[in-house]
Amino acid sequence: MKKDMPLWRQQRHIPRGLIPLSIAPWLFDVASLTQRLRQVCQGRFQVRVVSQQRVRPLRDERVALRMRDHEHALVRMVYLLCDGQPWVFARTVIPLRTLSGAQRRLARLGNKPLGEMLFADRSMRRSEVEVARLVPGGKLFGLIATADLTQQPPPIWGRRSVFYLQDKPLLVSEIFLPVFKPKNGD
Repeated sequence: MKKDMPLWRQQRHIPRGLIPLSIAPWLFDVASLTQRLRQVCQGRFQVRVVSQQRVRPLRDERVALRMRDHEHALVRMVYLLCDGQPWVFARTVIPLRTLSGAQRRLARLGNKPLGEMLFADRSMRRSEVEVARLVPGGKLFGLIATADLTQQPPPIWGRRSVFYLQDKPLLVSEIFLPVFKPKNGD
């Protein structure tokens, strides 16, 4: 794995105490992050699209999706906002072969949350959640997840998993930004 790429690991492979207690329940929650944020934000939740384009995914994303090196995907990047503040950066990688049949709608989400559509689909399956600590200087940290922030933050945590809709894969990575500070018990 290249130095500038995050090391994604399953929970059982992460040393105890490495993940801050305040973020751990969010990282390993397998329910809808969208739904949870809607509850915490008390109606002040929104999605802001950063970009959506057909590109060649990052190497570790291609590996997670079992894509060939030359394959392209639809990559959607958004901020999930609470009360106007970006709390989570989400990057979704959808192989072009996934965008057929009912899944064509994934290309037309606009500012609608992907999570609502995923968790409403009865065919949805999800891989085990992987987490990573993203550090300054890393590709995902600097070029993507923190590009719109005015100050570079300390290391941040993210999670990702592969979702399957009618056995067609897509990868969702969610990076919890430094301003992510839910109240205790949330």
